[in-house]
Amino acid sequence: MTEFDLIRRYFTRPTPGTLLGIGDDAALLQVNTGNMLVVSTDMLVSGTHFFPDADPFLLGHKTLAVNLSDMAAMGATPRWATLAVSLPEANEAWLEKFSAGFFALAQQFGVELVGGDTTRGPLNLSVTIMGEVPQAMALLRSGAQVGDEVWVSGTLGDAALALAHLQQRIVLSDAELSACAPALHQPQPRVLLGLALRGVANSMIDISDGLLADLGHILDASEVGAQVEFPALPLSPTMGRHIGTARQCALSGGDDYELCFTASAKRHAEIMSIGARLELPLTCIGKVVAGRGCIVHDAAGNPLKLESGSYDHFR
Repeated sequence: MTEFDLIRRYFTRPTPGTLLGIGDDAALLQVNTGNMLVVSTDMLVSGTHFFPDADPFLLGHKTLAVNLSDMAAMGATPRWATLAVSLPEANEAWLEKFSAGFFALAQQFGVELVGGDTTRGPLNLSVTIMGEVPQAMALLRSGAQVGDEVWVSGTLGDAALALAHLQQRIVLSDAELSACAPALHQPQPRVLLGLALRGVANSMIDISDGLLADLGHILDASEVGAQVEFPALPLSPTMGRHIGTARQCALSGGDDYELCFTASAKRHAEIMSIGARLELPLTCIGKVVAGRGCIVHDAAGNPLKLESGSYDHFR
C-alpha cells in the first residue's frame, strides 16, 4: 500500500463545509462572516502520551479529543482539522481502527479532516484543529476578576489514578480500573459547555496538565490569585476510596480534559442551570482573590502543603 493509498482509504471523507478539502496542495476554508478563526495544535507521542500498545480506536478518539478540548476552552465551534501521522509501518488493521475512532468523534462534533501528512517513523500523532468564534466572544485565560467564583466541570483525577495503576504505582481492583480508565483513554471534550459559557464565564482553560497548573495559567494571565477548597473538588467514588493518592491526582494529575473557568458570583444560578441542561456536573471550588498564586484549603480551612508535580515535558 502506497502513502496515497493509505490516505485515500483511511483518512479521506467528504468535506462539504470546505471550499476545497483533501486532494490538492492545501485546503480552502471560508470562515463565516463576523467570526474569528481559532487554531490549536497538539501532538501525541508514543511512550510519552500513550502506551505503545494502546487500543487504536481509543487512540484515534483521544488524538482528536485533546484538540477539541482546546476549542471548548476558547468557547469556539470546531470546524476543521489536519492530521500528521508518523507510522512505523502501514498496519492496515491498526489504521482501520484508529481512523474509525478519529472519525466517530469528528462526526459527533461536525469536524472535517481537510489535510495532513503521513511518513514512516516512530509513532507520533499531531492534529491542528480550527474553529470559529464570534468577534469579541472568545473565552481567554486573561479575563478572571477578583470576586469571581472558580468552577470545574465533571470530576477530577480519574485519568491520573488509572495511569498510576497502569504504571504500577498503586493497585486498583478490576471494577475500579473499569470505572476510571475511560477518563484516561476516551476523554469527553466539553465543547457544548464551552459554547454555553460564552458571555457567562470571564476566563477559561481546559485541564490537561493538572488543576493547579492550568488554573495557575489563568491566574498568571489575569494577574490575580485564588483560594480553592479541597473538600469542594468533585471526586468520583473510586477517587474517594484512594484518598491518599487522590489529592495529588486531583490537583496535579493532568489528563482530565475538563474545563476550569471563572465567573461572577452573580452568574452562579445560571451556571448551575447550564450544567443541568447539559447533564454535566459543574462545581464551584473556590474564588478569585487579589494577589498572586493559589492557596488550597483543607476541610478545617488550613492551607495545604502542596507538592509541585504538574506535567512538564522537559522536567
